[in-house]
Amino acid sequence: MSNIVAIVGRPNVGKSTLYNRLTESRKAIVDDFSGVTRDRHYGASEWTNHQFTVVDTGGYVANSADVFEAAIREQVIIAIEEATAILFVVDVTTGVTDLDDEIATILRKGNKPVFVVVNKVDNTSQVADASEFYSLGLGEIYTISSMTGSGTGELLDEVVKHFEDVPLEENTRPKYAIVGRPNVGKSSIINALIGKDRNIVTPIAGTTRDSIHIHYNQYGHDFMLIDTAGMRKKTKVKENIEFYSVMRTIKALEEADVIILMIDAVEGVESQDINIFHLAEKNKKGVVIVVNKWDLIEKNSKTVKVFEEQIRQKIAPFTDVPIVFTSVLEKQRVLKVIDVANKVYENRARKIPTSKLNEVMLPIIEKYPPPSIKGKYVKIKYITQIAGATPMFAFFCNLPQYIKDPYYRFIENQLRENFEFNGAPIQVWFRQK
Repeated sequence: MSNIVAIVGRPNVGKSTLYNRLTESRKAIVDDFSGVTRDRHYGASEWTNHQFTVVDTGGYVANSADVFEAAIREQVIIAIEEATAILFVVDVTTGVTDLDDEIATILRKGNKPVFVVVNKVDNTSQVADASEFYSLGLGEIYTISSMTGSGTGELLDEVVKHFEDVPLEENTRPKYAIVGRPNVGKSSIINALIGKDRNIVTPIAGTTRDSIHIHYNQYGHDFMLIDTAGMRKKTKVKENIEFYSVMRTIKALEEADVIILMIDAVEGVESQDINIFHLAEKNKKGVVIVVNKWDLIEKNSKTVKVFEEQIRQKIAPFTDVPIVFTSVLEKQRVLKVIDVANKVYENRARKIPTSKLNEVMLPIIEKYPPPSIKGKYVKIKYITQIAGATPMFAFFCNLPQYIKDPYYRFIENQLRENFEFNGAPIQVWFRQK
């Protein structure tokens, strides 16, 4: 079960700063202007051995005050529907505003645990001011300073108590999730594969609602497809379709073995695609990139190469990923997507015999040993693959602490060059012998 923590609240209360704090990243743009979060941000986080995904709501442009507020209200409703827990961020320096009251009213009607997070409490005199937020009628309040991080530990201790740690039921068939931004052709590729319109496909973005599990068993293939599309009521505020699809994607991503990430050839790779890619990589999933609507691109002999190159630059450093160009509309290379996904699934489960590993890798390491640091030489003596759901390798050596990032990447690249791991994540550890 994927645990999603959604951060909601009006603009400029510090949602992005809190997001950065929880995901230990600096990805969200933080500024003193309200409404700077244009992109949807979601990242992996962990607290006391509980993994969860944090979603920072924001990501809409205010055209007019009423559209803006409608967008915020709608995002809160989606968060109530999809998230495991909700962090409702308010600002101690401004006190309770009308919009805070309105958001609180929506949250009280929902059935999800809500944590009122009073932000910008930077000194003890402000702790007393925070008590006015009890008037929101959402129970306990949590005072924090997302700039310094004070108070976030106590908050997370409470949040993780509400997580559902339900083990996923055992299904031995491979699971492939088809993900991507709205309107890239996710439903169409499933219809093309299954040969019947089991999804309603319209040219309006975001017409699908629930992630659907489909058992696919034909042409000698037998696997589960997770479709993250699903019918969604047409929303007044366009950007919220993106937010909704993000929530669905995170849940499907958790369950799947291989992520089939669809990209629109006309629009190219966007930051949301890269976000999804890195989330799949962090969750140790196999990845296949599918460039759809290829029939709409003017082509010459170099087009594919140039497009591939652009994608690989954006997804670096994990570039060993298969890319398939399709036109679902013209049924071009649709079955190839499945063949490639099967291959990635095999690569992700690949086991290399210890003797073969040592025979191939030790001579390479001898030729290119880790650089010496302070006159200390690292000697790697032995390599073995560790049992696990994805390929993990332990390199036993005398001084593991002296091995730096570039050498990790070098070793990973050598493993990829010498063994078949295309599309699969690899983990490398150096251990004391």
